[in-house]
Amino acid sequence: MTSGPAPKPFLQVVREGNPGHRSVEPGVVLPPAEDDSEPDWLDTFPTVDDPTEQAVNRRAREVARREWRRAYPVLRMSVGLADVDLHLLHDYCVCVARIDQCERAISKNGLLIRGERGWQKNGATTIVGQYRTQLRAYIGELGLSPSARTRLTPPGKGGAGDDEGSDPFD
Repeated sequence: MTSGPAPKPFLQVVREGNPGHRSVEPGVVLPPAEDDSEPDWLDTFPTVDDPTEQAVNRRAREVARREWRRAYPVLRMSVGLADVDLHLLHDYCVCVARIDQCERAISKNGLLIRGERGWQKNGATTIVGQYRTQLRAYIGELGLSPSARTRLTPPGKGGAGDDEGSDPFD
């Protein structure tokens, strides 16, 4: 058991400076993803027989595809993506699609629905709350919010001599 203060995260040491010039471990560095193609959303939201459910799944595929195409390039350039991150990004896109699906159901059916024993809360409100909680976790893990981005280390930050032209804003 070690004594003393808990070690600061790598990015915090970089931000605040390292006056003692002690070595700081950057953490686990994973190789970039080999197959970074967009997932087949038809596997996640399959074709079904019911025309209403088919329309819901078609929209969910489109929302997930749109979110992947929005978030993937940003994450690839800012933090780099490993194979394990692609699965997390896939789950994030599914979560966004499910939130859209629940919000549409709430808009269509209302917050309250008539049940066997009178008015009841629409089940989609509970589901969308759980998906929003999960979405917050994904946003923090992937660094998609301003506060989460401060905790991430971009790829290729090797030091002062790292001028390989990999900056997309040059």
